[in-house]
Amino acid sequence: MSVWLPARRSARMNPSIIREILKLTERPGVRSMAGGLPSPDSFPVDAIRVACAKVLRDAPREALQYAASEGFGPLREWVAAHLAKQGLAARADQVLITTGSQQGLDLVAKVLIDAGSPVAVETPTYLGALQAFAPFEPNFVSIECDDDGPLPPSMAALATRAPGTRFAYLLPNFQNPTGRVIPRARREALVQAARSARVPLVEDNPYGDLWFDEPPPPALSSLWPEGCIYLGSFSKVLTPGFRLGYLVAPPALAPKLLQAKQAADLHTPGFNQRVVYEVVRDGFLDQHVPTIRARYRAQRDAMETALQRHMPAGTSWHAPRGGMFFWLRLPEGLDAMQLLESAVAAGVAYVPGAPFYAHAPDARALRLSFVTLSPADIAEGVAALGRVLQQAHAALALPTP
Repeated sequence: MSVWLPARRSARMNPSIIREILKLTERPGVRSMAGGLPSPDSFPVDAIRVACAKVLRDAPREALQYAASEGFGPLREWVAAHLAKQGLAARADQVLITTGSQQGLDLVAKVLIDAGSPVAVETPTYLGALQAFAPFEPNFVSIECDDDGPLPPSMAALATRAPGTRFAYLLPNFQNPTGRVIPRARREALVQAARSARVPLVEDNPYGDLWFDEPPPPALSSLWPEGCIYLGSFSKVLTPGFRLGYLVAPPALAPKLLQAKQAADLHTPGFNQRVVYEVVRDGFLDQHVPTIRARYRAQRDAMETALQRHMPAGTSWHAPRGGMFFWLRLPEGLDAMQLLESAVAAGVAYVPGAPFYAHAPDARALRLSFVTLSPADIAEGVAALGRVLQQAHAALALPTP
């Protein structure tokens, strides 16, 4: 018998289905449309190499030493200026550099969630957020959504349906998993509803710069700065390997989030912060990010064409206007989780949609990522998936012996 007695909260920790599926994709010949990984072809290797050399030449002792928990001052100032261009006014002292935006979710949960307290989430929502919040034992409350995102009446109803809701977690831009964007008018109505219900907002924006045709509307946080926490990331526009993100918090909340950060890891690696600052300081992203958009747009178009050609009748989806994902709903009677093994055997992997729901999972939903495969591989992978789904759909119509 083990001498270790795990904390009660550890029972709420579960393995990421996405990480488990990624293990399956290591099989030879499997085209993975599962992971939400940015394309490695988009990584600015040369710019990072030059920046690493400059940091080690100009400030090696500082870069390799312990650093301030708040983050590297010039990088925090850059973040504040970058967000100001998008209409989100924030001071550098409101910016906390995090070890990926995923750590931002963890810090928010530590500071704001008590056992049993209501936390509102979209339907569906980011699986990693559910994983980050769950160990702190919230009572998840699902906000009703449509193709334009959360419905304002459902947000307003939190005042009576879930009084004391600690926050509502929203991804307004090219949401993971659905790819949807909350329109400007809906954003204004949601903020008004949240304010009337006294429900703060946690706005997660890892994909906002990855728009294909037009930028998304202004951030929710720009409409209600004192009632929002804003999360951002360098993972999708530079490289995820640096694990570099940031949060912007209202002044009343920033000190507690900083204390949680200090307890978690003292600080995000200072060398990484200095390298990223050297890369972005002179406007590099203004030239680099459009190349990512062009690459992803071509891959989006390839997947849209392949889906139209190969999906069985009754399958529904919307082509995303940015980001990295298609969200499909299969014909009635099909179960994405049950079909995954057959799909992998046919040489293609996806993520079943059920784990993205806090309540009432949709067994017919699945997520496809298009950014790590070439257009040719996308065409072949979707064709293979289509054959699996067509066969399963045809079997539904067969008479029972």
